[in-house]
Amino acid sequence: MSNMDINQVLAQMRTMKIESSGSTASAEVEKSGDFSSLLKQSIDSVNETQQQAGKLAQAFETGETDASLSEVMVSLQKANVSFQAMVQVRNKLVEAYKDTMNMPM
Repeated sequence: MSNMDINQVLAQMRTMKIESSGSTASAEVEKSGDFSSLLKQSIDSVNETQQQAGKLAQAFETGETDASLSEVMVSLQKANVSFQAMVQVRNKLVEAYKDTMNMPM
């Protein structure tokens, strides 16, 4: 997993965001092509996924929802996977930064 391509992970994060929001976010991503906004959108998407999973788990525990245990567990695992992917992207960015800083001038 340490050899993941950053572009592939970012593309997967964009896809997850589009699927979770249900809107045409691809036009938004294409319109704002700079890396910082793309990274912020991805982080916000991961955060939103984690918050939704936490709310669903809490609602299940208190009996406020009709969701099954399997739905709750899948939601929590999706949040975990998206977070782990974001950590891997961060690690690759830090590694790329260090490589850039170690380049001779």
